Amino acid sequence: MQQTDFTKGPITKSLLSFFFSMLLANILQQFYSFADMVIIGKGLGDTAVAAVGNFTTFSFFITGFIMGVTNGFSVVISQAYGEKDFNFLRRAAASSVKLCAMTALFLTGIGLWCLHPVMRLMQTDQTLIKDCLSYGYVCFGGLAVTAFYNLLSAVLRAVGDGRTPLLAIAVSSCVNIGLDLLCLFVFDTGVVGPALATVLAQLVSVAICGGRLYKMEEFRLGRCEFAVDWKLKLELLRNGVPMALMNSVTSVGCIFVQGCINGYGVAYTSAYSVCNKYLNFFMLPGITLGFAVSAFTGQNFGAGQFERIRGGTRAAGIMALASAFISGVILFFFAAPLAGLLLAGQEAVGYTSLFLRFLAVFLVLLNLLFVFRNCVQGMGKPAVPMCSGIAEMAVRIGIIFWGLPVLGFAAAVYAEGAAWVGALSLNLVAYLSLLKGKENRKP
Repeated sequence: MQQTDFTKGPITKSLLSFFFSMLLANILQQFYSFADMVIIGKGLGDTAVAAVGNFTTFSFFITGFIMGVTNGFSVVISQAYGEKDFNFLRRAAASSVKLCAMTALFLTGIGLWCLHPVMRLMQTDQTLIKDCLSYGYVCFGGLAVTAFYNLLSAVLRAVGDGRTPLLAIAVSSCVNIGLDLLCLFVFDTGVVGPALATVLAQLVSVAICGGRLYKMEEFRLGRCEFAVDWKLKLELLRNGVPMALMNSVTSVGCIFVQGCINGYGVAYTSAYSVCNKYLNFFMLPGITLGFAVSAFTGQNFGAGQFERIRGGTRAAGIMALASAFISGVILFFFAAPLAGLLLAGQEAVGYTSLFLRFLAVFLVLLNLLFVFRNCVQGMGKPAVPMCSGIAEMAVRIGIIFWGLPVLGFAAAVYAEGAAWVGALSLNLVAYLSLLKGKENRKP
């Protein structure tokens, strides 16, 4: 399997090749997430779906931090790869492994300790608490597996390898679905089974990604690469922590929204859980474009090729518009059938259909947000995306707090759109000013 060197060759061709392999990987990842919900819904009912959805809202506070910090580490690695400084790349990879292990251990403790209090803080219905805790304790118990999968896949993307994560997800998806069916319909494990299936499936992904990196000459790590280097660790944390905080701060807004919605009954809770599932699926093209832009920008930033960064962002923007149009058509015209796939209650189906039609119209804003935010991150400026995450949280909380009593479930819809507008505006301005400054200083 070959890596993509984004510092040379046709821009659009290299982006498209990387994009489609990563998009398929992300679709498969969401597919087995959907499989969890479908199997849980059909096997255990809407109440179990609502319970898992409640846990997922909180879990992104933890897993989002992990995703952010590991993506931040990968920016340093992609810049080193673009600069062709492989000695520094190996030391950065070794330090990333150590920092990832410490982060996973710390967050495992936080997740297990805070899960029950947070569920109560979110006003989770008493009928859901037991399943929330059963599902959550298993997932947080396997958090180290999640952390290392995110790190290894981020490092592979940083050096332009989108095929290995695709293979890892394809295999683990099959494992996850098979274990789901076995646990629920043969062993009758309740929600614990799907949670354990998810952890074991991610362990398979870790093995595949780790095996690929072990075979790459650039990542042949010896004892000397693991020597303590505080300056390098600080550089990695400078990139990783702001991106991690951005994800976690954004999730605080989602937790607040979930808590407000839970106060309106199980129909609202079930609908919002399913809305988030569909949102996570249909924003995959935007997320994938973000991965591609981050790797592309990081490599070219390290190589000092700022005009290629501008060209790559332009191509990614066009791809964002095209993918938003295709996804929007599906969401708008098939909102009700999609809602009915995961829900049985007509009230919850109606709320979900409303959300999906709104998403169809404004998905382009989210896609563009991923493009510009990841471009800024790829240039080694993570503070701006972090600030945009804070703005996103503030807007979402404000609208849901004041709008829910007046607009009902529609307030959750408007909160998302307004949050995307605010975050996109900040990252777009930052992108334009940063790139102009670099181009002006180039000799």
